[in-house]
Amino acid sequence: MYLPVRLAAESVLFELCMPAPAAGYEHGDRRGCLAGTREAILDEVKAWMNGSTRGSEDSAIFWLNGLAGTGKTAIAQTVAERMFAESVLGASFFCSGSFGDRNNTYLIFPTLAYQLARKDKNFRSALVALLRSDPSIPFQRPLERQMRKLIVEPFRSTLTTNPVFIVIDGLDKCKDDEPESSFLLVLGKLLPEIPGIKFFITSRPERHVMSGIRAPLLEGLTKTFVLHRVDHRTVDNDIRRFFKHELLGIAQRDGSTDVWPSDEHLDSLSRRAGGLFIYAVATVNFLQHESKSPSDQLDTIMKSPENTIYEGKAKLRAYTNLDSLYTSIFQAAFLGNDADDDAMVRSTLSAVVLTANPLSVSVIATLMDSHYDQVWHLLELIQSLIVLPEDPSDPIQPFHKSFPDFITDPGRCIDKRFYISPNYHTQLVLRCLEIMGKSLEKNMCSIPDYSLNSEVKDLSKRLEDSGIRGALEYACTSWYKHLTPTKDQIGDVICALCHLLEEKFLFWLEVSSVLGVVGDAARALGETIRWLGKVCSD
Repeated sequence: MYLPVRLAAESVLFELCMPAPAAGYEHGDRRGCLAGTREAILDEVKAWMNGSTRGSEDSAIFWLNGLAGTGKTAIAQTVAERMFAESVLGASFFCSGSFGDRNNTYLIFPTLAYQLARKDKNFRSALVALLRSDPSIPFQRPLERQMRKLIVEPFRSTLTTNPVFIVIDGLDKCKDDEPESSFLLVLGKLLPEIPGIKFFITSRPERHVMSGIRAPLLEGLTKTFVLHRVDHRTVDNDIRRFFKHELLGIAQRDGSTDVWPSDEHLDSLSRRAGGLFIYAVATVNFLQHESKSPSDQLDTIMKSPENTIYEGKAKLRAYTNLDSLYTSIFQAAFLGNDADDDAMVRSTLSAVVLTANPLSVSVIATLMDSHYDQVWHLLELIQSLIVLPEDPSDPIQPFHKSFPDFITDPGRCIDKRFYISPNYHTQLVLRCLEIMGKSLEKNMCSIPDYSLNSEVKDLSKRLEDSGIRGALEYACTSWYKHLTPTKDQIGDVICALCHLLEEKFLFWLEVSSVLGVVGDAARALGETIRWLGKVCSD
């Protein structure tokens, strides 16, 4: 059934569907499960796929429910890879809180439809015909109409009698203002109409997801596996196996002739992980620091307490050891810093964890009014906590959501030298407004008078040459997202706003237009009016 369509038609298909790019399992550098680990859950998924467990033949959804850091994404990656190897994977969507196109619930169905159409010619023919008759379908609301038009109706044109599996990882990361997951409720309503499709979904046990799963529409359709309730001895053994595999690899690459790691090391690291695979990944990253020996890094971890005085203050008790690790990494990286250095650390980290989307080192440096080399060096010191790309033009990202959660929570980040308070939004909005005030000019892309953007064939090149790309682009598109949390230096912010609106307003609209985000500009003005009303009344 699943045959790739011709490459020549893919661009047309992409334009019709408007999917989120890089959302599939094959994109990114995610790692699956180490061989021999997570066998209990993987066996459960296999049995569900085969319909060999009690009730699984009626379960159109397999919900893997797990706390942050318990390894859900690695399992989803492995499941998707195995489904692909068995030619039963129809599509996948790996949600991400860091990218706007991968945390938008309304982009899931267009993306799944695009991937399904690439694999099945009958599905593709039906989908293209629908989209050509009504190109607005991918943008339509509500979700039920999206799924019916993009998934249900085209799928009825396929001739398959075999199940088609779809993997959705991290559903809780997608924005959803409803008390019950709107995505899950739509699945519950429409999946009975297409019994050939089954969904493997992972998420944290967030309230709206839990409410959606428990809705009457999904009763009897869902098989649930609670990852953090797996026998702790099984999880500890898997984590120990992971530590042994990774640390032996580090020792071989380091040319070590010592017996390292010892059984005592592995036992201690496994205990400290407390069932969190994310702890194990963070620890391995910490041990692979380029300028420090793995044994010295391991000694640093061994000297940190396994239990701390702040145990119980975290929202989840399981976070305690992870917080201790994060604190140890910061203290080891910035030992001996003075107050000015600590301020620079916080300022730079705020641009990593508070910005609306991931930014490159050069953009962070401009945004923070700092030097590139200074920012790069600082981030290198904590590269076990962030994804530091080889290409400096690529964005910097926290390696896991637990890191920004930790560093922005005063109850968890007890070393106040590294705590990122909401006040850093003020610094960010002021810098955005300052950059726009200094850089915006009339017709920066030199577009001929009375021309539509679509008529300018080299618009992308003009954007690159104009200097808009980078910090100015972020400032123009995201300044207002830092305005709402701003509660201090109100006078300074209002003065900067006045300058923008009085002197640079039309230039900002021009840039918004060539970037294709005029809708965001209108939203920015609405947010500004609401913010001004609130702060002025206060």
